[in-house]
Amino acid sequence: MPQMSPLNWLILFLIFSISYILFMTLNYFNSMNQNQKTIKMLQTNQSPLSWKW
Repeated sequence: MPQMSPLNWLILFLIFSISYILFMTLNYFNSMNQNQKTIKMLQTNQSPLSWKW
């Protein structure tokens, strides 16, 4: 059974690391945007959930 070369492990690690950092960065900026919208709604006395029954 052939073993994976160390260079392939390094490339695999880099791909996963970059994708993890990218995902966390996008998630952070997306949550910042959502928090700003919620704060803006609260400042204008609008409820974030407007239910219409």
